[in-house]
Formats: sequence, structure tokens, C-alpha cells
Amino acid sequence: MSTVRIPAPTGESAPGLSEPAPAALPAKTSPGQRSGARLVRPRSRRDNIHGWAFSAPFLAFFLIFLVWPMISGAYMSLTGKSLTGANSGFIGLANYAEAFGDSDMWRSLGNTLYFTLISTVPLVVIALALAALVNMGLPAQWLWRLSFFSPFLLASTVISLFFAWMYNPELGLFNDVLVKLGIPPVAWLNDPAVAMWAVVIATVWWTVGFNFLLYLAALQNIPQQHYEAASIDGAGGWRQFFSISLPQLGPTTVMIAILQILASLKVFDQIYQMTEGGPGGTTRSIVQYIFEAGFTGYRLGYSAAISYIFFGLILLIALVQVFITRKRSV
Repeated sequence: MSTVRIPAPTGESAPGLSEPAPAALPAKTSPGQRSGARLVRPRSRRDNIHGWAFSAPFLAFFLIFLVWPMISGAYMSLTGKSLTGANSGFIGLANYAEAFGDSDMWRSLGNTLYFTLISTVPLVVIALALAALVNMGLPAQWLWRLSFFSPFLLASTVISLFFAWMYNPELGLFNDVLVKLGIPPVAWLNDPAVAMWAVVIATVWWTVGFNFLLYLAALQNIPQQHYEAASIDGAGGWRQFFSISLPQLGPTTVMIAILQILASLKVFDQIYQMTEGGPGGTTRSIVQYIFEAGFTGYRLGYSAAISYIFFGLILLIALVQVFITRKRSV
């Protein structure tokens, strides 16, 4: 009698053979997941709209009061526009060529650079000294901070009038002290050799408080463990200052020096109010010369050209600042 072998059903394996793995079923996705890409897009678009809406007021002011004046001024520097109403139209780089050959412009720029040099150094050194003294733990620190910083809150007009009276050749406090010491009086604002220094003294007294606060904040952020370890090693106060404080204040010093240079290059108020650029133009700054060329000489195009030459100088200094900052951070 023969044996009939019945084949296994489809999908089943014969005995002794490995069963095939069941085919993977596709995962079920919800309607929200399937349309996820379509949902993210509108939400991102709404966020962009809200962001632009919040930024719109600033962008409007930025475009109206910064971008457009820069573009308009750049075009004006290429024209012969005048306050008298005469407009010779587009003249190309003629204003720039005239400015580079203008001895008065170079003299004003030299005065500005001289003021920047002799004012930046004391504004950095004196601010550091004042901050170090206060950081030593002097009593009534709030009074010292108020005394050093309060002049910075005064307007330039107040400072100019205050020092103009103190520099008065006959009634001023400075000459009164000199006479009592047996020193001849000085024509502070009328002597070409002294006038710029007189303005620098007023500027240092007026603005040193801001740099003082920056240095004081930096000193207070130095960990005290450094000083404690140095004290245990036998380092005195001066050694701690030059070996710990000064190296830690390096980035702050660079920042203060760059900010002070940029601020001093734009000097105008106190010089114009105290000396009006005199005597003999020895204190006239480049900003005052730009003002006089445009509103006294009525040559707006030429004034704009000088201002863009000055802008190029400031931009160059700003790029140097960026280079130094990046190099120190690497």
C-alpha cells in the first residue's frame, strides 16, 4: 500500500525546515503625522511674520535715520550742493580731491588726533588707578563711586562753562592758585601751547568716571582665590596688582582704549564751547571743520566729502579693534 504525501499549505514550512519571518507590516500613521510637513510650514511662516512685525519699527527707524542718510550723504559728497541754493550737479570725486589737498582739513585732523592721544592715555591710566583704590576696600565706597562717576552725568555745556570760569585769566581758580604759589598766571584758553591741554583737563575730569566703573566691575570679577594664593606665597600688594590684576584686566583695557579713542575722535562740544577752535585754529577738531564747511561756508557737498573721509578713518580703527579682539580670543 503506497503512502500519499500531502503538500504543506502555502506559507507553512515542512517539518525540519526553518519558518520564514513574517513580512513587516507598514506602520500606521495618524493623519496629523502624514501631514506634518504641511503643518510645520504654516507655523514657521507665522513665526516669521510675527518676527518681522516686531522688528518693523526698528527697521523703519534704521532705514530712515541711518541707511538713507548714509546713502544720501554719499551721493551729496559727489555733488556741488550748497546751502545758497546753487547746485552744480554731479561732479564726481572733485570734492575728495580738494579735501585731500586742503591744509586746513589736515590741520583739523591733526588737532583731533593730538587730542585723542593726550586724552586717551590719562583717561585709561587715571580710571585704572581710581578703580584700584576703591577696590582696596576704602571706607564709604558709595561716596567714592558717586564722586568719581557723577561728573559724567553732567551736560557738556555745564562742564564747558564751569571750566571756562576756572580758566578765566583774572578771576579763575587755576590762576589764583598759581599766583599764590609764585607762578605767573597762564592764559589757559588763549595760549596756543596750552589751550588743547586745558580742554583735555576738563574732558578727563568730566568723562573718567565711566572708565572707572568699567575697571571697577572688572576688578571685582577677579576671583579672590588668586589673591589668597599669592598672599600665601608671600606676594605683596604691588606684586599682586602687577602679576594678577593687570593681566586679568587686559581685555577690559583694550575695550576701554578703543572706546575712548572712538569717542575722542568725535570731540566737538567742549572744544567749540570753550575755545571755538581757537586760538588760531589750534584746537579746531575735524568735526568742527565739517560743521564750518557745511554751515558757515555753505558747501554741503564738500562738507559731506570730508565727513566720509573721517568716517573711513573711524571704520579703519573699528576694524583694528575687531582684529585685536579676535586675536586675543583665539
